[in-house]
Amino acid sequence: MPRLVRVARLWLTVLVAAATLGALPPASAAPAKKSPPRLHVLVTNDDGVGAPGIDLLVQQLRTLRNVRVTVVAPLTNQSGSGDQTTPGQLEVTRTTTASGVKARAVAGFPADTVVWALDHGVRPDVVVSGVNQGQNLGPVVDVSGTVGAAKAAVRNRVPALAVSQGIGEPPDYAAGVRQTLDWVREHRKDLTGKRPRVELANLNVPTCTVGTVRGVIEVPSASSGDILAPVNCESTLTDPADDVQAFVNGYAPLSIIDVR
Repeated sequence: MPRLVRVARLWLTVLVAAATLGALPPASAAPAKKSPPRLHVLVTNDDGVGAPGIDLLVQQLRTLRNVRVTVVAPLTNQSGSGDQTTPGQLEVTRTTTASGVKARAVAGFPADTVVWALDHGVRPDVVVSGVNQGQNLGPVVDVSGTVGAAKAAVRNRVPALAVSQGIGEPPDYAAGVRQTLDWVREHRKDLTGKRPRVELANLNVPTCTVGTVRGVIEVPSASSGDILAPVNCESTLTDPADDVQAFVNGYAPLSIIDVR
């Protein structure tokens, strides 16, 4: 074979190989991550729209991908108001949280904020009420405005999470927010599904002076017990019987509350 023909064939082989390699994706290219389903969270509380717990919660929820946050909260502190509602028309004003996130302030009870939002076109996948200052464990859930707002959501067929941070100087709101975001991530698929479970989850996170929160544990809501007993986050107790016992032994108890 003439030398010129051999050279020509060699170059043709090189060009075909180069074209083939150019058509292939880079070896290091990773498949694109699928975006999580869109989630709309309505945030309220009972400490008032200007409270630090709701502000930190809203800030951190807004960092999650594909999450829309709407804030409708009481104008002033409404702790201990349970699930009361206000008859007649409510006064609602535009305002912001402490860090400047747009919000609506309702001159009424925590449950009023949820009812007003739903009546005015807000269609959340979940209502998150908190982060409250002070624990709302079994014996006091019926008088808790934080839980009361969540009850209003469930009665209107919207799943809800009530979140309370244990008493401390200062309360460790960051701990409560971390657990809330974990709960949202864990339940996101169900909350955005065709038939989400409509229930009220009540989460209480201790403020640990020593040690750290021992983790979330699902337990029944207690009917009695000292909710102000000292918290021991270095306890070695396992298998607590209810939310009060879990809380004072350093766990973050999660209880499903019956809503009638």
